[in-house]
Amino acid sequence: MELMKLVDCFSSLSCLTTQITSALIMAMVLFLLASGLSLIFGVLGVLNFAHGALYMLGAYFTYTLLTLLGNFGVTVILASIGVGVFGVVFERIFIKRIYSSPLLYQLLLCYAFILILDDLVKIVWGYEFKSIGLPAAFRRPPVKLFGSFVPSYYLFIIIVGIVVAIALWLFLSRTKYGKIIRATAHSSEMVSALGINVSLIYAGVFAIGSFLAGLGGVLAGPVRSIYPGMGASIIIESFIVVVVGGLGSISGAFIGAILIGLMRSFGIIGFPLIEESFVFILMAIVLIIRPRGLFGKEEA
Repeated sequence: MELMKLVDCFSSLSCLTTQITSALIMAMVLFLLASGLSLIFGVLGVLNFAHGALYMLGAYFTYTLLTLLGNFGVTVILASIGVGVFGVVFERIFIKRIYSSPLLYQLLLCYAFILILDDLVKIVWGYEFKSIGLPAAFRRPPVKLFGSFVPSYYLFIIIVGIVVAIALWLFLSRTKYGKIIRATAHSSEMVSALGINVSLIYAGVFAIGSFLAGLGGVLAGPVRSIYPGMGASIIIESFIVVVVGGLGSISGAFIGAILIGLMRSFGIIGFPLIEESFVFILMAIVLIIRPRGLFGKEEA
């Protein structure tokens, strides 16, 4: 019965538009987290398992700033930058001490901070679920697109995600600082020998990754419930995106996020009972066929 609903959806332009839009919304939020994860791992070699907690902080910062300021545009900028600043402090005080440590130590430290940040959130904002609601600027009739009605805020999330993806690609491939980052990922010793402060590069990369995670939380805040521990579930999917796309690959994170968004969006129609398992099936298939991910580079 559900499978027939999926077939009917593919034959309806309105249904296709609705599901693809839902997939892209999910994909853009996942991409923002996964791109930060991938960037941090590619350059610093650290699997920042606390990345989901930064996403949570972005949502809570949005809740507070929007309540105080009432301006969503300013809130987006300040909340994202606030998470980026927190990321720099986190990296300078704690993460830099485990760069050469085994993976287990990295995971233990990050997991410890997940627990710490969850408890801090409970102390500051309480245990209750918070709700922001759509910002005033987006409280308008939905946009009609191919027979389907799409809320303007959903289109805003998709546009922001695409713009960030293009900006990040241009930054890493076309700017001097981006080339230094890529060189540092390849050989930090050689970059240091050229007189460049590698420690500063590490701090900057972690700030960018934290900013992206915070931006994901900022954009998701108005359409999702905000609660302590909200980053736990999305960080798992973000890691799957990174694995599917390839560790250290920004373009891989973008394609991987879209694939997972599409599988979740259409899977819920045809296979509602096992829809979540499709994400793990996709990861398993990619790992079997191409262990380094779709866009991961083979190590020498």
